[in-house]
Amino acid sequence: KPLGLMRAITDLKLKYSRLNIAEKLIAINVVVFIFVFVLRTVGFLMQAPQTPLLDWFAFPKDVDEFIFKPWTLITYAFFHSGLWHILGNMLILFYASQYFLNYFSPKRLLNYYFLGAICGALVFMLSYNVFPAFQGQGRSTLIGASAAVMAVLVGIATHIPHMRIRLMFLGSIKFWWIAAFLVVIDVIQIPLNNPGGHLAHLGGALLGYIYTKQLAKGNDIGSGFEKLADWVSGLFSKTPREKKSPLKTVHKTKRSKATTAKKPKKDDQQKKVDAILDKISKSGYDSLTKAEKDFLFNAGKDNI
Repeated sequence: KPLGLMRAITDLKLKYSRLNIAEKLIAINVVVFIFVFVLRTVGFLMQAPQTPLLDWFAFPKDVDEFIFKPWTLITYAFFHSGLWHILGNMLILFYASQYFLNYFSPKRLLNYYFLGAICGALVFMLSYNVFPAFQGQGRSTLIGASAAVMAVLVGIATHIPHMRIRLMFLGSIKFWWIAAFLVVIDVIQIPLNNPGGHLAHLGGALLGYIYTKQLAKGNDIGSGFEKLADWVSGLFSKTPREKKSPLKTVHKTKRSKATTAKKPKKDDQQKKVDAILDKISKSGYDSLTKAEKDFLFNAGKDNI
């Protein structure tokens, strides 16, 4: 039995390693969701005192409370209130990421996701402490990946606004129409229900729009966050970084020759990518063959 359990864990790790970055984010969200609701179910059946688990991970509206729980700026984006909440967010993330990763790198998707979550949380806190509509309300917290997901969706929609997407019952519509529709829905619902949550969604959407517009100008506003994330991940890395040595200059020369020899191959790959992107701009993503989609997806993984 222990061997069987170890094999199962190994298989899960292997399957997880094969997922792209968006699928890994979805997997983490789903696992957290299942874990939280299993705890709630067990607590209900056993009539045990309910541990306020979300209190430790949800983002609070009060600055004083946030100071003692700074991690909530990120953790709130991995907790959801119910099945439809997580289902909607993960479906949008999954489909938006299919296009996003064709144009941007996995690291950049993480930048959009986490910066969108941070921006959404800050808009939520600012709203509760500035707008009169929120004055006199009791304790309120924020959970859900909506702001992070909206950053990814609006970000890629800003990059390829006129690409046509074929949707069931709606036919072929432009990408920016989808993003604009969801933004308008959030604006309309602010006075109806969950105003703080909808404002947080708009904060994430705004981040996605600004980020893409700045990238078009050659400014990567997420570079600082990316360096911070790399530094944090380096702290937990099992393999220490190799120390620099003068002997490495010899290897650099060899790599330079190898790179020069492989350059035509890379040029051919880039030409094929450009041809596929031209086809997308003229006929839409759905016009691609499976081989072209696979080629573009694999090429997108190597982007920086």
